[in-house]
Amino acid sequence: MVKVSIVIVNYRVKHFLEQSLRSVRAALKAFPMEAEVFVVDNHSQDDSLDYLTPRFPEVRFIANTENVGFARANNQAIELATGQYILLLNPDTVIAESTLFEVCQFMDAHPDAGGAGVKMIDGNGRFLPESKRGFPTPWVSFCKIFGLAALFPHSRLFGRYHLKYLSPDQCHSIDILSGAFMFMRRETLDKSGLLDESFFMYGEDIDLSYRLVLAGYANYYLPTPIIHYKGESTQKGSLRYVRIFYEAMLIFFKKHYPHYSKGYALAIKCSIFFRASLAAAYRVITAPFSRQPKPEQKEPGEWYIISNNPDDIATLMPGKKRYTALPSADGIPVSNKKSGKRYVVFDTGLLSFREIIETIQRLCADGTKFLIYNPESRVIVSPKEIYTQP
Repeated sequence: MVKVSIVIVNYRVKHFLEQSLRSVRAALKAFPMEAEVFVVDNHSQDDSLDYLTPRFPEVRFIANTENVGFARANNQAIELATGQYILLLNPDTVIAESTLFEVCQFMDAHPDAGGAGVKMIDGNGRFLPESKRGFPTPWVSFCKIFGLAALFPHSRLFGRYHLKYLSPDQCHSIDILSGAFMFMRRETLDKSGLLDESFFMYGEDIDLSYRLVLAGYANYYLPTPIIHYKGESTQKGSLRYVRIFYEAMLIFFKKHYPHYSKGYALAIKCSIFFRASLAAAYRVITAPFSRQPKPEQKEPGEWYIISNNPDDIATLMPGKKRYTALPSADGIPVSNKKSGKRYVVFDTGLLSFREIIETIQRLCADGTKFLIYNPESRVIVSPKEIYTQP
């Protein structure tokens, strides 16, 4: 019997997806289990499928002829999946070798769990607060929209949006599972239904999490860390993101809280529109100033390459002549901030994904920037830059 079916939706992020698939492959090799992997390409109109298909013969690729949205694309694969568990995974994620095993163990031991999420960190090691969230009830939405959640983030009364009063390093019962890593029982989905396709890109994870709870199950947050290069697959700085995100909030509110008065609903809608307008205006005003040059052009800093073949890696980074080669991540010295920024390149041919994730967590406090090199395709991935062969 297939233990877990992994579903990933791709849209023009082939190098992030390649890295994610390699981490999934490593996890299934380190802790073998019956699994199937689906990649649904949402009409990327690039060479994503030609590039990835020969590299991952074990993956079942589905090519859409149009961008049908995140919810519909996931549903396409879920309908074909045969696993006891379904994992919805973003293409811009990196899991550790033990991630699938640990989450499966937890779900097996907790039959009340409809789904589980994990501790997500961004590419520079910062904890992503959307790893654990509360349902956007009218009160929670009010606190979020009018800034009370930001003013009192650790308050149990005002801060239920991101649940910051719960430790990110402990297991908790939570409301919302992030769509970037959404691990669910198949039997739960059979009761709650699949993703609501009226949500094109955002909000479908909130809606499905809500229906998992309505079906009588609990959602859990696990402190198992993964990397999520937040925003790389969704262009979050765009005006389109602002519009789709806030429209999704309205869809959720109308669907699950229809009994509130029209006046209250109108106030919420106006507030959401106001926040969307501010966010859009901010992006328009700051866009000309946000285009930063590449790290090595802005500030050379200190470069460390953790690899047995550092010269091969250095040739992929234009102008990078000086660096320190190290045989392991343990050799990275304590940061000397007076010398400028630090950049660390990890070679997956030398280090496991778990070692990379743990090192990024350990060094993130000093502002170090991290890059991950894949020796098979000779590609370097970082939160803001992809380095490939000329």
